[in-house]
Amino acid sequence: MIHEILPVGILQCNCSILGDEASRTAIVVDPGDEIEQILDVLRHHHLRVEYIVITHAHVDHIGGAKKLKDLTGAPVYLNERDMEIYGMISEQARWIGIAPPEKTAIDVLLRDGDVIECGKITATVIHTPGHTQGSVCLSIPDGPDHKERKLIAGDTLFRGSIGRTDLPGGNYAQIIRSIHEKVLALDDATLVVPGHGPLTTVGRERERNPFLQEM
Repeated sequence: MIHEILPVGILQCNCSILGDEASRTAIVVDPGDEIEQILDVLRHHHLRVEYIVITHAHVDHIGGAKKLKDLTGAPVYLNERDMEIYGMISEQARWIGIAPPEKTAIDVLLRDGDVIECGKITATVIHTPGHTQGSVCLSIPDGPDHKERKLIAGDTLFRGSIGRTDLPGGNYAQIIRSIHEKVLALDDATLVVPGHGPLTTVGRERERNPFLQEM
C-alpha cells in the first residue's frame, strides 16, 4: 500500500493519500487545502482517486473537498452527524482568518462499521464522537499478510493529546469514552496518523497520554 501524508493548509492538517499498487486507485482522506500538492502526489504514483473521505467537517479537513471532487469526479464521504457543522463552513473559515471555501454535496453518509474497499485496501469506519459529533477514524490493515494496522484518527487522538472539545459539537466526556472504548481496543502496535502533528501508536498513547490516565 502506498501511503503519503501531506500537512496542508494554514493549520497543517495531515492529509492521507492511500494508494493500491495493483489497481492504481486511491483514497484521499481530509483534503483540507493545497489540492495541487495532493494532485502532484497522485500523479507521481499514477493513482486515480476513487474516494474522498472526511474524518470530520472542520474547515481545515474538508476545505478542499469540492475542488478535489471537481477535478477527479470522486465522491465525498462524511458522517451524517457532521452535516450541521459543514453548514457552518463559512463561519469556521472566519474563525481562523481564511477565505471561505466552496461547499460541495456530500455523496455518501458514513456510518460506524462501514467498509471502504479500494483495490486491496480495506478501511473500516469507526465512529468516534467527541471532537465533533460526526468524527470518524479509519482502521486499515497493512504490512505483510495484513498483520499490521494503521488508524487514521482525524482529530480524535494526537501524540500526547486529544482533540479539542470547546467548539460546536465537542464533548469532553464523549471523546474520552470514544478513545477508551474504540481506539484503545486496538492492538498497541497500531500506527496512529493524527489529524495534525507527528505519528504515534496506540500503545504509546495508552501509556503516556496524560488525558487517558484519568480513567
